[in-house]
Amino acid sequence: MKIGVISADSASESRVAITPDAVKKLRKLGFEVVIQSNAGQAAYYADELYQAAGADIASSSAEVITQSQIITTVNDLSAEAIDGLSSGQIVIGMLDPYRNTQLDSYAAKGATAFAMELLPRTLSRAQNMDVLSSQANLAGYKAVLLAANEYSRPFPMFMTSAGTVKPAKVVILGVGVAGLQAIATAKRLGAVVEASDLRPTAREQVESLGGKWLDVPMSAEEAETAKSTGGYAWTPSEQYVKDQAAVVDKALSNADIVITTAQIPGRNAPRLVHGATLARMKAGSVLIDMAAGTGGNVEGSVPNETITTDNGVRIVGAANIPSMLAAQSSDLYANNLVNFITTLIAPAGDDTSVSDASAKLALNVDMEDEIQGALAVTHDNQVRLAKR
Repeated sequence: MKIGVISADSASESRVAITPDAVKKLRKLGFEVVIQSNAGQAAYYADELYQAAGADIASSSAEVITQSQIITTVNDLSAEAIDGLSSGQIVIGMLDPYRNTQLDSYAAKGATAFAMELLPRTLSRAQNMDVLSSQANLAGYKAVLLAANEYSRPFPMFMTSAGTVKPAKVVILGVGVAGLQAIATAKRLGAVVEASDLRPTAREQVESLGGKWLDVPMSAEEAETAKSTGGYAWTPSEQYVKDQAAVVDKALSNADIVITTAQIPGRNAPRLVHGATLARMKAGSVLIDMAAGTGGNVEGSVPNETITTDNGVRIVGAANIPSMLAAQSSDLYANNLVNFITTLIAPAGDDTSVSDASAKLALNVDMEDEIQGALAVTHDNQVRLAKR
């Protein structure tokens, strides 16, 4: 049984779904692996490394699809690749399910498509498959380095004979996996860091990393609601939202670096920084908008472009930061995929006379499984994704 690896169909994507190390792991499970030629080149994985790990090399994506029962990809397949699918084939990748306009095509072909972004993150056995966390962790780190490169001053405080250099003031908006890593990285570089999030429960995490929490007053009722839900399910009052905006606006007016990380699956990214706030920011300050690819947290940000406002504020539309760390991002992503693929393997039978793992290998696609069922966006010629 073969697992295929398709090259990314985008000039801005350097990651590859399966690395040579992952090939070795899949072969131990009993799979064969075929990879499109040069699919790993941008992540510094040459075809020779895949061959040394035991993979076959195919000249085109069409050849990979023809040979494979399971097809792995970083992002959504091209329309041409989907057209080449056959009934019963499995596609696994970050398929951007709520924005994907091709799900009907997958279903019409009879393919089972698994979107890795839909992983239930509360399941302990699913943690090693969490692509959002593995990629966001690296993105939060790299975002700070991008900011440091754009900023015209150093991050740490310097004491020199010519005078004292003040540390950079960094504000992080959104304290998920990416935000927490951004806080830790900025602190390591010597910056003074402040952070904000709609979840008051994130305060302890921010302070544990040495950041300052941008505190927003809330009523006793709101505090109890936020605490009882862990901060994820509460709906803040209109007054709380206004108060938080005022606190954040003041912090951004004094900031040197701002990094925004807020994204909502299935929706455009929330607008956190508006034009009026940008107009009050200092010349030379830098904003890294990590949500630029899904609508942007910052007014005026453009994916994969750097914009300078009339008052000298630089807005970096960082649409795909993990691709900038392609080698490491691919390693982690490939491990996530391998761990998920193990859930598709049917339990071994009782035939102990068969010693070859590949001879005993069988798949068990089960929509009742809590992980498979959550990730499957198409199956049995049907689109399974609930609308948002």
